[in-house]
Amino acid sequence: MIRRVVFLLLGLQLATALIVAATLHRYWQPAGPLYWQALLELFYLLCGGVLVLTLRLLISANNFRLSLRGQPAAPALSLPRLCMLLAHEYCSNLKTTSYDMLHPVGLQLPAGQHGLPVLLIHGYGCNSGYWRPLSGLLNQAGVAHLGVDLEPPGASIDDFTPQVHAAIAQLCAATGQQRVVIVGHSMGGLVARAYLRRYGAAAVARVITLGTPHQGTALSLAKFGIGQNVRQMLYNSEWLRGLAAGEANLQRELFSTIYTLHDNIVAPAQSAQLAGARQLAFEGVGHVALGRHAETLPRVMDEILAATHA
Repeated sequence: MIRRVVFLLLGLQLATALIVAATLHRYWQPAGPLYWQALLELFYLLCGGVLVLTLRLLISANNFRLSLRGQPAAPALSLPRLCMLLAHEYCSNLKTTSYDMLHPVGLQLPAGQHGLPVLLIHGYGCNSGYWRPLSGLLNQAGVAHLGVDLEPPGASIDDFTPQVHAAIAQLCAATGQQRVVIVGHSMGGLVARAYLRRYGAAAVARVITLGTPHQGTALSLAKFGIGQNVRQMLYNSEWLRGLAAGEANLQRELFSTIYTLHDNIVAPAQSAQLAGARQLAFEGVGHVALGRHAETLPRVMDEILAATHA
């Protein structure tokens, strides 16, 4: 379903660019030779595309403005690093939503596979295509993995746990292993916790979360999201309190939490911490970029390989 939504949103963006180009064509048609007219039409299309990209950039910048305003403890960044943070998160978002999510990861069984397999759980509004950069590294390392696509997108987080249970069974059957390593981005980490609360940890060797709002997010934009899972991820929500109370006997040492102090979705950033877990904090990285940044990806791989070869 998410893949169809991505196609729809890309279509809307293309339509917007074409409308801008058509408007310019209608109201600005200076006389000139044929080649000049052709160049002018290309310029109109370019203007439409630039407008769409600029609007997306402004939305991303506004997310950072709102989130960093609510994170007084975030380390100050120089203007160049702040620009790099915005640029990398913007490009990560653009690449993820315009290409990666159109190509879900699915089941990957590289030749000469070894170690424990990895289950990849995406976050809100995404699908397994989010994991394409990490999937490439796992294939190079010979680690079998499966990207699950959670459906429907706006369901309760608890409703996703049977899908995770089935995905773990599929991955174990395909690899002959009895346990897996789980990597969850954003909401995906909460899905992993909900799975452990319901099914236990017998089939799980390690859980690695990236930018997961373990205590929720107070970002005002989150209040306007669609779906029951959005309400469950609000800061200190009743569902999150119930999750923490219901997993008191689980082994938190199974968890490694990787998060950024400059998160543009999870605010405050410390909400991505989980008591009893191994905490790995980064600076100057955005929320979407956690799954593809040059600083975070090697640490994610280190955590995975340490667990798969333990």
